[in-house]
Amino acid sequence: MTVTAPERASVEATLRSQRIELPSWAFGNSGTRFKVFAQQGVPRDPYEKIADAAQVHRYTGVAPTVALHIPWDRVDDYGDLARHASDLGVALGTINSNVFQDDDYMLGSVCNPDPRVRRKALDHLLACIDIMDATGSRDLKLWFSDGTNYPGQDDIRARQDRLAEALAAVHARLGPEQRMVLEYKLFEPAFYTMDVPDWGTAYLQCVAAGPKAKVVVDTGHHAPGTNIEFIVASLLRAGRLGGFDFNSRFYADDDLMVGAADPFQLFRIMHEVVSAGALDPEVGVAFMLDQCHNIEPKIPGQIRSVMNVQEATAKALLVDATALAAAQSSGDVLGAHAVLMDAFATDVRPLLADVRSGLGLDPDPIAAYARSGYAREIAAARVGGQQAGWGA
Repeated sequence: MTVTAPERASVEATLRSQRIELPSWAFGNSGTRFKVFAQQGVPRDPYEKIADAAQVHRYTGVAPTVALHIPWDRVDDYGDLARHASDLGVALGTINSNVFQDDDYMLGSVCNPDPRVRRKALDHLLACIDIMDATGSRDLKLWFSDGTNYPGQDDIRARQDRLAEALAAVHARLGPEQRMVLEYKLFEPAFYTMDVPDWGTAYLQCVAAGPKAKVVVDTGHHAPGTNIEFIVASLLRAGRLGGFDFNSRFYADDDLMVGAADPFQLFRIMHEVVSAGALDPEVGVAFMLDQCHNIEPKIPGQIRSVMNVQEATAKALLVDATALAAAQSSGDVLGAHAVLMDAFATDVRPLLADVRSGLGLDPDPIAAYARSGYAREIAAARVGGQQAGWGA
């Protein structure tokens, strides 16, 4: 497709300003329920996780924040961790709560029938906001493993009431510039009901909680065939899309690299974001990776994922909005489809190479990282201690 010089300049400017948040846990060892494969040089504490994340930003230029997971990333002094991040050229981002890795939560956390357990879970969520105060983070990420395995196990409506009560308490504690973003998941670990199983439930709970409550779309948390871009468009229309957890799935919640399984789906999602003007930071949509690199090296895996999001965004920005609107209004079905396909078929790698060069970066982030020798340095230096992984 033909792109004019002014159009290309506008696309490049938008891509230079794009921001993609990295998850601290992506740099630790991970795997499946069968095996976790340890790798050399894996971080042993949050400070080393931040250092690895800074490498991703160093070579992509668009990943300046790192999400923390509490208690996996607990430290004695969060202000010191924030200073460490700043010294490395990045900042601390979203705070992710954890109310699913404790024996007390076998029957749920904030939805548990036991008021003592509900209080314990709520106290953790409120403590996470204390951490946000120390780190300067805007968002508190909420994901609940709560649900039931068998019909009759608990009262479904009562569990929704308990959830609403907890979310209201969290919302009331948020500071003026802070938000809570609620994630949903179709199934797992509960298999009869999940208490937040879909975007509709998350949306209803967020509306009840208040204006600082938004919905997070994890691209892996959907049944096969789900039209995720429709969900994105609906939440954008309602002003309740808080952000994304980007990953890929083939079957269930696989947490593979974003864009690996279905790059066309990622493009379609980003098209809805672009057409709604939601790349503008003022809209408040957070773009974060949520992945587990089980067999691939961690840092290059994150770099590649950032590049995949950049490519999908670039293609979405190249959609001829005027031609698309004309085809849609005239009922030209094939013409409208062709406009999208022309943009998707465009090779945007040269454009992104120019964007990186304009940022003073190497046009090939993967090759530049490989030449840096950082992987060899950390493999030699990080000997001994406990490598980070699930739960650490």
